[in-house]
Amino acid sequence: MNRRDFINKTALSAFVPLLPFMRKGSPIKKFLTLGDDADEEICKQKFDLAVSEELVDKPINEVIVAMGKSFIGTEYGAHVLEEPGPEHLVINMRALDCVSFYENSLVLARCIKMKKFTFDDYKAQLQFIRYRHGIINGYTSRLHYTTDYWYDNEKKGVLKIATENLFGKENLEPIPKPINFMTTHRDLYKQLANDQFYEIIKKQEDAINSRDMYFMPKGNLHMFEDKIPTGSLIGIATNIPGMDIKHTGIAVRMDDGTLHFMHAPNVGYKVQITEGPLHEYLEKFSNDTGIIVAEALEPKK
Repeated sequence: MNRRDFINKTALSAFVPLLPFMRKGSPIKKFLTLGDDADEEICKQKFDLAVSEELVDKPINEVIVAMGKSFIGTEYGAHVLEEPGPEHLVINMRALDCVSFYENSLVLARCIKMKKFTFDDYKAQLQFIRYRHGIINGYTSRLHYTTDYWYDNEKKGVLKIATENLFGKENLEPIPKPINFMTTHRDLYKQLANDQFYEIIKKQEDAINSRDMYFMPKGNLHMFEDKIPTGSLIGIATNIPGMDIKHTGIAVRMDDGTLHFMHAPNVGYKVQITEGPLHEYLEKFSNDTGIIVAEALEPKK
């Protein structure tokens, strides 16, 4: 997922989808890295901020915005989830791609709303959201395609896909199929050299293609932006063959009422809020065709 400006193969590989219910008693895999202490300190700072600003009493969409803003200025990191060895829960709050940015904002917001303020709480929620059914079981258990990521998390009660409800199906267009970017660009994914992994991902793509998926065309978005709540998760649809979503971020309602886009843009940039409204941002990129929207649900405490 997420998180993705495909200009050439180098840029393409930097933006390849990386995202692609936790069983009771299922342990979080313990994997120590050099960044563990730094990430734990960053996590503590986020929770301290939440306590000082009394975020636990605010709606989750507002908490997501607050957490997202706390990452502004954080460096972009390419391939942040790709570490050597068996699939494990990668923690990196020091550098973010577009997917890990909104993912971290969502995970932290859920922890805050549930009043769970330890690093282990954070890791448990991260695994729950990032992996199919919340269970780590190899590379193919990670949710790689954004629409699949959201579909799985809708079933887990984390969010609801709100595109049709917000805009009306009559104003939408179907996401082009087939979705098969990973298997048709096998060389970009070192894990897909494994034939078993390749076949599993192919079956997952078949499942994605069996679903009805729609997006709001960017040319009409300016007429509907007022319907998008601040703190909504935004997926940017694309005309790149085989791909569902090219880029992701968070919708932010500014003081003047305009809707902007908070995101981790690309290599060499930092987490930021767009200078102009979301619809103006989309017009800059010919591969951007529109958006899908998800709204986080209040977690059960």
